[in-house]
Amino acid sequence: MQLFYTPNIEKTDKQIVFPKDESRHIAKVLRKSAGDTLKVTNGKGFLFTAEIIEANPKQCLAKVIKVEEEASKPYRLHLVVAPTKMNDRYEWFLEKATEIGIDEITPIICDHSERKTIKLNRYERVLQSAMKQSLHYNLPILNEAISFSGFITTETEGQKFIAHCEDGMERFLLKNQAKPQENITILIGPEGDFSPEEIKLALKNNWKPVSLGESRLRTETAAVVACHTLALINQD
Repeated sequence: MQLFYTPNIEKTDKQIVFPKDESRHIAKVLRKSAGDTLKVTNGKGFLFTAEIIEANPKQCLAKVIKVEEEASKPYRLHLVVAPTKMNDRYEWFLEKATEIGIDEITPIICDHSERKTIKLNRYERVLQSAMKQSLHYNLPILNEAISFSGFITTETEGQKFIAHCEDGMERFLLKNQAKPQENITILIGPEGDFSPEEIKLALKNNWKPVSLGESRLRTETAAVVACHTLALINQD
């Protein structure tokens, strides 16, 4: 099944007007024509089956035939991950986390961060592509980048974990600490890890220190491992 993404559709809509990029892909690249059937999501948990009325590369139109809603996950995962020095590694994390199942992502700027600016529009395109490829109907929320100190003191619901590699500080295995069917937020640091001061600030604000295993992982690998660990814990 090929999935298309159009964010402005509501579940009560009878017609879909595709944006220019999707219209071009439908009509010019795939050579779809009137009468052909498409599968479309709005990224909010709904799958629309639609029949093309007009296959125009500038604006494709289709009528809605059927609407289905994706079953919600039994948990909610928010990963707060420092941007990596190489941008393609962060994009790899975004892609894989979307495929596995994630609800929200916040880039966090830390003391050891080598990359302090990001391109949200580019990251958003990666998320959209991964959502369509993996046939999910919920697009993860992507927040603006925020400083560590700015984020750590904000009110956060559910379980709160900080994954770090600092020697001499107590840590617990994430798989043994995370509870299923709950909201969970996990902090993942940059290549140089969180600074001792950042870890102490997190602990002061009731974030629990965790380990993802014995191996020392890259930032993007740690984020994907955390995402997959939560997915496994919440399997029926």
